[in-house]
Amino acid sequence: MRMVDLPVESKHVLVRVDFNVPMDHGQITDDSRIRASIPTIEYLLKKNAAVILMSHLGRPKGEDPQLSLKPIAKRLSVLLKKPVLMAPDCIGPQVEQMVHALKEGEILMLENLRFHKEEEEPNEEFVSGLAALGEVYINDAFGTAHRDHASTAQIARYFAGKRAAGFLMEKEIAALKPLIENPKRPFHIIIGGAKIATKAGVIQNLKADVLYIGGAMAFPFFQALGISTGDFPVSQEDVKLAQDILNSRKNIHLPLDLVIEKEKEIKTILAQDGVPTSWHVGDVGPQTILSWSKYLSVAKTIFWNGPLGIVEQKEFANGTQSLARNLAKSHTEVTIGGGDTVGAIQKMGLAKDFFHFSTGGGASLEFLEFGHLPGIDPLF
Repeated sequence: MRMVDLPVESKHVLVRVDFNVPMDHGQITDDSRIRASIPTIEYLLKKNAAVILMSHLGRPKGEDPQLSLKPIAKRLSVLLKKPVLMAPDCIGPQVEQMVHALKEGEILMLENLRFHKEEEEPNEEFVSGLAALGEVYINDAFGTAHRDHASTAQIARYFAGKRAAGFLMEKEIAALKPLIENPKRPFHIIIGGAKIATKAGVIQNLKADVLYIGGAMAFPFFQALGISTGDFPVSQEDVKLAQDILNSRKNIHLPLDLVIEKEKEIKTILAQDGVPTSWHVGDVGPQTILSWSKYLSVAKTIFWNGPLGIVEQKEFANGTQSLARNLAKSHTEVTIGGGDTVGAIQKMGLAKDFFHFSTGGGASLEFLEFGHLPGIDPLF
């Protein structure tokens, strides 16, 4: 159900958001996930709802003050220009009292869900305790929709006829579903990053016309073709996955040249010559970007997940940045599939130049592979 079709006026509305933002010594370094939730929150406030927000942050082992949602509540208060109350926990009598006292148009932030192991390992007591806090349930946390956790999936059964997707969730589904069902063609996919096992399913499921493989993802493909990747460890299982993709797909582009490093010496080599022993690959080279940009220019739809190099290091960020600049100038519908690629492009100030930025890396990949997710299925 869509949120606009759900009666929320003057209700206590329990909203699962994804405020798992990057932090550095207690300071938020990127608040884009918080900002992404604001349309849903503001809509509920205009309907005079009492809004109860719940999220996780990080991977705490029990209660951890460093992973409290207090800084998130403060940032949200600034963005909304109104107070955000902070609960001492996410369940329990004290939280229930705060919820009961919450007035229409007020906001309460629950403490980190993962301070309780039952969030990830749900039991009836914990799930029912969360569900008791709201009259209506909204899931706006696409970034965690692939998790069958208490607050993302299990809780939905307590809200039959009273649950819906938030605006962010709707936006993500609307942008990603056409890539599965009927993308505008030519449809090209760029896959970078490191984990072929988590992305092979997407590659096989999406019927792309052209596929580009960069980053450490390219190493198993090189080894399958008998090209050395230096000292980078590649499992035989990954090589077999790469070989299966090479056998089943046409029009696959691997990097033409690579930027490699050894003891602070950096040079560019042709990929077909292989990576010498004791050298490490940091990025794709300029020939790759030139060639890929030319082929990508004819695409009508592009999906990109994963950087082409070690973007955290300036000397190895050029491939990802150069390709992003070229795509930003195009008129192609480019969807950035979450993760490190989103962060790299946002730092360049190019976010507004792309068709869609997904807030969920793992979630977007699993949705594109399977077409549904545990956190989405109960909503529609």
